[in-house]
Amino acid sequence: MKKQFVLLLLIATLIITGCGGAEEPESAEPLPPTLAPTETAVPEVVLTPTPAIPLALLVLPADMDQETSDAYQALVYNLAQSSGMRFQVRNTLTVEDLEPSLRVVIVLPPDPGLMTLAPAAPQAQFLSVNIPDMVAGGNLSVVADTNRPDIVAFIAGYISAMITEDYRVGAMLTSDTQGEMDKTAYTNGKEYYCGTCEAFIYPAWCRTAPCYPQFIQVPLDEDPVTYNAYSDFLIIQREVETMFADSLFTTPELLTYLSSNGILLIGEASPTKKYGNWVTTIQPDPFQAIESAWPQLVAGVGGITVAAPLILADINAEHLDAGKQANAEVVLEQLQAGQILTGVNP
Repeated sequence: MKKQFVLLLLIATLIITGCGGAEEPESAEPLPPTLAPTETAVPEVVLTPTPAIPLALLVLPADMDQETSDAYQALVYNLAQSSGMRFQVRNTLTVEDLEPSLRVVIVLPPDPGLMTLAPAAPQAQFLSVNIPDMVAGGNLSVVADTNRPDIVAFIAGYISAMITEDYRVGAMLTSDTQGEMDKTAYTNGKEYYCGTCEAFIYPAWCRTAPCYPQFIQVPLDEDPVTYNAYSDFLIIQREVETMFADSLFTTPELLTYLSSNGILLIGEASPTKKYGNWVTTIQPDPFQAIESAWPQLVAGVGGITVAAPLILADINAEHLDAGKQANAEVVLEQLQAGQILTGVNP
């Protein structure tokens, strides 16, 4: 009985030992301590403002005729685009318009006060176009008319002779020193075209050559209502068919009168409306002057004076066809280059 009890005790001990599971062996190396999670440092983002696109402004009078306004806008828009600039049009210019991104400002009459506005925006270049009494300096540049009335009179005489049968041409000029110089230049222009050419049939009043050109000179202080009467000397007494007139005399009343009499007219200022007898206008071209000045303005060069070259404008192809126009333009270019002399010391 005792042996059986010992045997049962031994069996029970083995069963209990087997059910307890094996103990895990100790690790060869101690495990690292568990670390608390930390946040990764993110670098701070600094926003750099995008530089404003440079701005070009064109300032035009609100009452400018649409065709001319469109031409100026197209010119400056294309120049601004070629230089990577924005483009805006204004009818006025104030200090509030002088934003930091402003780089080029082109202004036509009337003067908005450029002598004050230009210094207030030193980062920009200003260009005054045909505004009276502007003086170039600092960041203000000036487009000035080409002051060569002798060239105007010469090419007017040249064109008059080229388009007029029997060379019956003349001019209505001022009765001062300038008028006398214009007479000489106009005569030289007519002779440059055709030498000593004369009318095929002499007019009744002319017995000795040269019969043409003929002139009438008007005092500067004469009442404009008398201009028609002065022109009658050329039209009726001297049988002139083509005239050149000083800009002082080309009033709407005279232009209408000459048109009603079928007299072809060459002038130096564009008429306010179209006349069938108007041949062409000989005037400075501000468009070429702006194009010429643009690279310097963009480069930040200021204080320059740009001469506007003379061109033929308001051309009536009925009186001055393409071939004759091209001929006249070559002569005009040579005159301005000094290759042809007017015979007058301006």
